[in-house]
Amino acid sequence: MRDKNKTDYTELIKETNLTYDDYASIDDGNRYELVNGQLELMSPAPSVTHQMFSFQMQKKLTESCESDYIILNAPIDLILADNEVRQPDLILIHRKRLNILRNRGVIGPPDLVIEILSPSTLKRDKIDKLNTYANFGIPEYWIAEPKTGILEQYFLHNEQYSLIDVFQEDEHVTSPHVPCISFTMADIMKNIPDLD
Repeated sequence: MRDKNKTDYTELIKETNLTYDDYASIDDGNRYELVNGQLELMSPAPSVTHQMFSFQMQKKLTESCESDYIILNAPIDLILADNEVRQPDLILIHRKRLNILRNRGVIGPPDLVIEILSPSTLKRDKIDKLNTYANFGIPEYWIAEPKTGILEQYFLHNEQYSLIDVFQEDEHVTSPHVPCISFTMADIMKNIPDLD
């Protein structure tokens, strides 16, 4: 006997012009993003190194920014439009902007979005998401590479991102948009074992 819900999800995945409600109705065990009204299947669960890197970065951000910012980690729906839902690795939202938080996710542009690269997400994070986050007015975007411990910092200017800085090792990561940020990539990398 065929599972009706499985068939419905398979058909839904092929459709275009989907909305958040369509996206939220899927419960097939996979993770998706809604990109311009079309579902994109996300890769399998992130690697252990990716998860440890994300945890360490969240811990450092929490140590210095928790009193001023809400810090959320994946999986979290970032609902930028009814047909555009992303799942960044980390999000920072100033506590004065709690109005964009809902139980179902973040509605609108946060103050900072961080993506942690994986081989399977390289193009998505460095091209597709970079353009999407700029189009929706997110003022700052970071792309972090967990194998090398390098962080690229992008600022929004005239509706496009510009690479402003690259941080590594003992260089202090700072941000004029999020002034509480203060850590080094060495602080993060020292707690991540080298795994195969």
